Amino acid sequence: MKFGCNLIGGLWRDSDQMEPIRNPSDLAEVPGQFAWATIEDAADALAAARAAQPGWARTTVQERADLLFRVADRLEARRGELARILASEEGKVLVDASGEVLRSAQIFRYFAGEALRINGAFLPGLRDGHMVSVEREPVGVVLLITPWNFPLVVPAWKTAAALAYGNSLILKPSEYAPGIALALVEIMVEAGVPEGVVNLVMGDGRLFGEMLIEGVDAVSFTGSTGVGRTILAQAARSMTKVQLELGGKNALVVLDDADLDLAVEVALQGSFFQTGQRCTASSRLIVTSGVHDSFADSLARRTSALRVGHALASDSEIGPVANDRQLERNLSFVESASADGAQMIAGGEPIAVKSEGLYMRPTLFAGTRPEMKLNREEVFGPVVGLIEVADLDEAIAVANDTEYALSSGICTRSLYAAEQFRRSVRAGMVMINAPTAGVDYHVPFGGKAPSGYGGRENGAAAIEFYTETKTTYHRHGGG
Repeated sequence: MKFGCNLIGGLWRDSDQMEPIRNPSDLAEVPGQFAWATIEDAADALAAARAAQPGWARTTVQERADLLFRVADRLEARRGELARILASEEGKVLVDASGEVLRSAQIFRYFAGEALRINGAFLPGLRDGHMVSVEREPVGVVLLITPWNFPLVVPAWKTAAALAYGNSLILKPSEYAPGIALALVEIMVEAGVPEGVVNLVMGDGRLFGEMLIEGVDAVSFTGSTGVGRTILAQAARSMTKVQLELGGKNALVVLDDADLDLAVEVALQGSFFQTGQRCTASSRLIVTSGVHDSFADSLARRTSALRVGHALASDSEIGPVANDRQLERNLSFVESASADGAQMIAGGEPIAVKSEGLYMRPTLFAGTRPEMKLNREEVFGPVVGLIEVADLDEAIAVANDTEYALSSGICTRSLYAAEQFRRSVRAGMVMINAPTAGVDYHVPFGGKAPSGYGGRENGAAAIEFYTETKTTYHRHGGG
């Protein structure tokens, strides 16, 4: 069992409140107990980050890059160990957990390079004898609030970017999956991050979140739209800079001319893998009438054949639901869709395996309508509905019939249809003949409000959130 403490000002700090986490693959197993921070701990973390930030901002970009490279090396060296922590804590099957560790290392290497590429401009002034320089400065102290579904890669892309651009930080991971975030912070300490530059506070953010939001210079949050709105309102009072990556109700359109085998695989991957616990998951499958029935039959067969099991089992394709609260939510959508008249063609119930875990069969409904709860609210689990439409125009209209605007996709052989969809769909990301849930770290990631707010994450876009622009006028003579 792992015991975890908070990191504040370079010192590990225990707590009177130690909370266990349970392995969703086997609820009898407790992978760790973790110290929940108090409001005093959070205040001390804020003070430590504030004191450390000017020194870190003065370091050379080479020093920052070297630190991030060392973190990446350590992540890769401990890939197997970290993957097992992630799988035991969040329920991600081992192959996906291992991939998440590798992707986290790649992100640190990417931002090590970005630290060396911080650019500016030197321009002629409009007045005689004047020149103008434009440069980037760190935003200051940033609060990073991360989710349980990607409990390593999301902290990685937030902390790597924050450090690359000279900020100090406070990391607040989900209380459902704090162990892997703790391991990341331990690695950063081993890699030589200065005291106070990285701080870790675990536990219930409702106890100290508002105080931290008002005290930092910027807050980056990944989670539900409801919580995001609360953070935005709190940040507005202190005019704290905000970046929000929020929920999705992502549409995948399948047209009559699609490669049907490819479309089924795209839908299967986007809807059900990683137990559907992705904000970019394909949550509404919008299919034109000419292929609807054959697509539904084929996808139902593939869905029913998915192997659900222990996250560490080599033959598991789908692991358990990450926590009991999410399982209850998933099952409530199954009940509501059935009550609304949808036809269940695969899955639908919790299942028993050798271990006592939070398992459910991936569930597919046919005959759903856009107005059903299943098609209006984010499930965040492996429960998906098929919507039959007549043509591309109706498919686009249905895809846009949602308050969310994160990711979307289309399967078609027609360049015209793909381009019409790309131009017309309201989403921050568009996938053509690919799962809605696949994202790369070197390009901008995020959606339009209310699926996102503020600057985009990842890629060169990250500099917009983690820095501020300073414009300087230089008079060197003349008028």
